[in-house]
Order: sequence, then C-alpha cells, then structure tokens
Amino acid sequence: MEKLITLPRVSLRQLAYFVAVADTGTLSGAAERMRVSQSAVSLALGDLERVLRVQLCVRRKAHGITLTPSGRNVLRQARELLHQADELEASASGAEGELSGVLVVGGYVTLAPTVLLPLMQGFGALHPGLAIDFAEGTQDTLEPRILSGELDLAVMYHMDLSPRTARTVLFTLRPHALLPADHPLVDRLSVSLHDLESEPMVLLDAPPSSHHTLALCERAGVVPLVRYRTSTLEMARALVGRGMGYCLLVTRPPNDRTYEGLRVVPKEIAEPAEEALVVLAWPREARLSRQAREFVRFCQDNLHLVRMPRPE
Repeated sequence: MEKLITLPRVSLRQLAYFVAVADTGTLSGAAERMRVSQSAVSLALGDLERVLRVQLCVRRKAHGITLTPSGRNVLRQARELLHQADELEASASGAEGELSGVLVVGGYVTLAPTVLLPLMQGFGALHPGLAIDFAEGTQDTLEPRILSGELDLAVMYHMDLSPRTARTVLFTLRPHALLPADHPLVDRLSVSLHDLESEPMVLLDAPPSSHHTLALCERAGVVPLVRYRTSTLEMARALVGRGMGYCLLVTRPPNDRTYEGLRVVPKEIAEPAEEALVVLAWPREARLSRQAREFVRFCQDNLHLVRMPRPE
C-alpha cells in the first residue's frame, strides 16, 4: 500500500515573509520589500509560529525584530526551501538564464567598495530582475552572518576563516607600505620595515587587517610604534597623507590621493611578505542557490572589472 502524502501546513509565502522580516529587522521593512501591507506580514508571521509551534522572533517596540535561537535555525532552512522552490520554477519554465528573487552579499570593509561593488554592479546589469543587497563589515562580523544564512556570499580575505566556510580564490594581493608624498624613502624601489620601525604607525584596526599587519612585523623582527588606530581605510590614508605616520595595507584603491587631495605613495616591502588571498566565501554545509552559483561564476569570469593596481 502506497504511503499517503500529507501536505505541509507551512506555505512558501509565510517563509518568504519571515525571511524578509529577518533581513530587514522590522515588519514595515518586510512589508515594503514584499509589497504588501504590514498587517499581512504580521498575520503570516503569527500563522507560521502557530504551525511550527515555536516563537521565531521577539517584537520590541521601537527596536524592531530580534530572532530567537529557534528563529535563526528556521531562517536557515527557510532560505534553503525558497531557493529550491525558485530553482524548480526556473527549471520547469525553461528560464535558466533569468534570475529573480534576492541575493545578499557581504564585503570586507576595504574590499566592499573596491572589489564587491564593481562585480555586484556588473552582475546586476545582466540580471535586472534580481534584487541584490549588500552588507559591509570586518571579517569577524561577516563570517557569523554567512554561517547563519543571513548572507549568501561574501568577498573577504582568506585569513582567520573557520573550516565551516567554503571559499574560492579570486586573486592575490601583496602587502605594501603607504607613505606620505614627501617621505624621504619614496624614491626607493622598495622600503624595509626596519627603516620605518622608529616612525609612528597608523594601524588599520579592522580584523583581520590588524592581526595580519602585526604578524608581518613580527616575522620581520620589527616592533612597530603604533601611534594611531582607525577602522576605516580612508582615515588611515588621510593620516598618512598629512604625514602623521606610515601604514601597512593590502588593499590599494586606484586613486592615490586622499579626500583632501593629498598624495600618498604605496611602496613595495623589502622583506618577504605573504600574499593575501581575496576570496568569495559561503557556508560549507549549505547548498548554494542558483543566484549565488551564478554570482560565483560571474566573479571568476569578470575579474577585469576590478581595478586593483600594484605598488610603485
């Protein structure tokens, strides 16, 4: 006797509304994304909680929505089910080349404007029906969001990633020293960290950059004189441009001038320095959605969109 198939009481619409709530953090934000009323989102969320018999989120007035541990677990599975449903629809309709839905990508703070943005724009131009959202952050904040399913993918460095994160290498970058234009060493082909040891350092304090910089100095037998710490690339460049210190960086924007128009000069480091791998990362245990798989393929084939010059 054939086993009877029972229909699930959970609907894809309920799951889609729940994912929208989790992504935007508010009922109003979810309603705007899904183009429905806020009451419709609230009703669907309540129905989903009753069907699953768990509390998915805590609603705090003026503070939005906070997911419960059960909610975070359901969110990961909900994304997977919605991705599978989208692929089923695309396969059945024969519209394999057309992408729709939402793709959420992350970018390390220095790589988001220099690497992620041109790739995201190029991919979006090919798939106008796909909504692409992005998030910036440091490595230690981005990876948990990848593993929880909040982000589909992220452009990051390979450093300090856990074994739970799968990755593909996009390209490599060698660390360089950033000097003010009037520094006495700018005419050299390369600079030694030992020549800079007694000078004030500007440390980009955005994990894993700070760890990588200090490890580079330690391997060279140099104890840097850290005078300033900043979490943003442009502030680090501004401090260097004003002659307030030097900086060790990996990312180099194409424009060698600060916001104030002051010139900064990147120079090769004389000591051996391990190249940093720029990677596209995602949860190892997760099955990538069709949108995410296509984005990975696009990034691998279109790295010419990224302008990443080398030090002088």
